[in-house]
Amino acid sequence: MGPIHTARRVFKPSRPGIIDDPFVARIQKIRTLVGLGAVVWVSMSTNLAHSVGDVANDRADQSWLSFLMLSVTFPVAVGVLLALASPTARRELLRRAGRCFGAIVALFAAVAVFPASVLTGFYNGRFATTPLMTVVTYTAIVLTLVWVLPFIVWGLGLALTHVFRTADIHETVPPLLAITLVWEMAAIDVFTGAYPGVPGALRALLILGAPLSVTAVGLWELHRLRAHHNIAVRDVLMR
Repeated sequence: MGPIHTARRVFKPSRPGIIDDPFVARIQKIRTLVGLGAVVWVSMSTNLAHSVGDVANDRADQSWLSFLMLSVTFPVAVGVLLALASPTARRELLRRAGRCFGAIVALFAAVAVFPASVLTGFYNGRFATTPLMTVVTYTAIVLTLVWVLPFIVWGLGLALTHVFRTADIHETVPPLLAITLVWEMAAIDVFTGAYPGVPGALRALLILGAPLSVTAVGLWELHRLRAHHNIAVRDVLMR
């Protein structure tokens, strides 16, 4: 199967009976596009970046950092859920969380292909000592570039969009985790001095814009789940 189709299978939630609200997804995409446009405009107008490519690299680094932070936050969140849930529900919660952990492992494994191929010398042709091994080496390199790399790029976007497919656990988990993640990222921006050279008020807007907007959308999503689908946060505990 193609890398994009495989990424969708791995990183999009697929629990039977899951509530999928297209209107919420549309609002989330609009918020993301507006936020990205604001970052590009500020970066270019204040000379934080000299080209759109610099902005793209910065956003890629930010996405990877978000993935790493989410990888740390998610197990903690699952531990809290297991502690608060009824004993009879813990096995079911763990079963549902299994695919989420699988998505994390899949992305880490795909990314590890690149440093592993360099460190072992495979990428540099260390094992291409015979005609057969030469063909194997170059075939593997081509597959890495045309399959693994698109899988990583598409998978990273889907993993963050669907918050590691945590809707497989419960529909209320993705907005709760997304809110937690963006405030963690905002704290990192504050402590690392993000957006140097940007005037104070604009810098505060850039740092707080994402967490405030994601929090607003997340709370609205939770309200919509309760009002339109009769799904509340307390239901995740299965009590």
